[in-house]
Parts: sequence; structure tokens; C-alpha cells
Amino acid sequence: MPSLILIALAGLLAQLVDGGLGMGFGVVSTSFLISFAGLAPAAASASVHVAELGTTFVSGLSHWRFGNVKWGIVLWLAVPGAVGAFAGATFLSNISTEAATPIMGLILTGIGLFLMARFVRGWSPAPTKNAHHNRGFLGVLGVFGGFIDSTGGGGWGPTTTSTLLAVGKDEPRKVIGTVSASEFLVTLAAVLGFVYGLREEILEYGTAILALLAGGVIAAPLAAYIVTKINPAALGGVVGTLLIVLNLPDVLEAAGVGDTANNVVRVLVIVVGLGSTLAGYLYNRKHEKDKEQQGFGEEAAESSAGAESESEAADAHR
Repeated sequence: MPSLILIALAGLLAQLVDGGLGMGFGVVSTSFLISFAGLAPAAASASVHVAELGTTFVSGLSHWRFGNVKWGIVLWLAVPGAVGAFAGATFLSNISTEAATPIMGLILTGIGLFLMARFVRGWSPAPTKNAHHNRGFLGVLGVFGGFIDSTGGGGWGPTTTSTLLAVGKDEPRKVIGTVSASEFLVTLAAVLGFVYGLREEILEYGTAILALLAGGVIAAPLAAYIVTKINPAALGGVVGTLLIVLNLPDVLEAAGVGDTANNVVRVLVIVVGLGSTLAGYLYNRKHEKDKEQQGFGEEAAESSAGAESESEAADAHR
């Protein structure tokens, strides 16, 4: 029972993060399942992806209803993503836990570093250009994102959403909606890959999957509210730091680093990560205030121009 409660809490926390950043359900819940619930990497990734079948379907449907999906991109991204996800799930299912742990730890650590780099300095997407994406580029991005997603227990959002936002050819809501709509097919392919290699393990962890899904469903309404309130730089920095702290020790241990040195690295990561997060939060607050003041200045200028026009019109009338 305690492990199921931890899994439900992992799903709840992961959904809160996902609601605040538009990504992160898979990587956060996978890290918690491995670190605190004691699941093997392949079993953790399989459990997360089965639970995500429900969440990604609802998410994609919701984005479609709100007009956030560019269907011309979805298939060119989702089909290669499904191929990569199936290959990654099959690969992870057929290697030992001893080999899989440092591999997944390295992937999740990399995602954590990426999140910190993206959010800590207040990164924002380039201006939208409304141009077409190259299909070859979408295919390569899909295969890579799908493989990372299944082998890392998550990563489709951090890989594809961030890349498409950085390219800047579509407005952010269209990018997030399109990636979310394509994720269901990618998740389905990953689940089929895990079923092929881990059928018995998936049945064994059926209650864990339900607990993870329950936690995510409970958090969904709150997550929708949080996205409007929490500073994304602060949340992204904290999540990135958390992913590194939870997964880097597995990588270092596999490389032969002793416990003492490993603990020192963990403390350094926490100090640097939280310090960088605070700096990013303050930077974003200043940036937002500058934008507000700029907006007030533009409104004042427009108001002054309008008043002058009215005065000139009155003089002409006289």
C-alpha cells in the first residue's frame, strides 16, 4: 500500500509539472517510480506509457476541440515518432536492469540539464513565421523524440515541443497542441513495444498503473489552474534540478564513482540548481515587469495621440 500511495503521488506531482510546463509527466513520474517505488527502468517506463494512453488521448482531443492542432504536421511527426518509440521500448525491454539503469539515468539527466538551460535564463520562442516545416526534419525529430521517450520513460514533450518552439514557425499553442495530438500514437507504439517484451511485467504492475493514472487525473484540474499562476522558469529549474539529483547518481555509480563523491555531486547539483532557479525566477519577474511598463507606455502614448486628435477636431469645428 505505501508503494501505491507513492506511485499515486508521483502521478499527481508529474501532472502538476506537466500542467505548468506543457511537458514532464513521463520523465518526472518515471524518475519517482525508479527512485522511490523501486521499479526497474523498463517496468517504470512501461507503467508510465500505459497510464499515458488515457492522458494523451484526452489531451489531444481537448487541443483539437480548441483548434490548437495543425493536422498537416501531426502524421509527419507522429508516425516516425511511433517507429522510434517502438524501437526504444523493444530495446529497453531486452537489456538487463543493470545495463538499463545507467542508460535511462543518463537520458533523464540530460533532459534535466536541458530543462534547466531552457527555463533558468527565461528562454522564449522565436517570433512566429507561419512557414511550413520540412518533412524530413519532422521525421528525424519524430524518430529521435520517440526513441528518447520510450527509453527514458518520457521525453516526447521536452524533445519535440522545445525544438519546434525554438524553430519558431508556429505560435506556441499550435506547437503544444500538435505535439500533444501526436503523442497518443507515439505512446501507443511504445506500449506495444513493451507488451512485446514485458507482457508479464505490465500485468504484474497493473495496480501501479492505475495508481499513477489516478494521481494524474486528480491533479489535472489543479494543473490547468497552476499553468496560469506559476512562473515557468522557476518550475522548469526545480524540475530540471530534481531530475538530475534523482538520476545522475546512477550514472556516476555505473562509472565507478564512490558513494562519498556521489553525495558531494548531489549536494553541488542542488545548490547550483536552486541558485540558478532563483536567478531565473528573478530575471523573469524583471522581464515581465519591463514588458508591463512598456505596454503601459504604449497605451499612454496612444491615449495622448487620441486626445490630441480630438482637440484638433474640436478646433477645426470651431
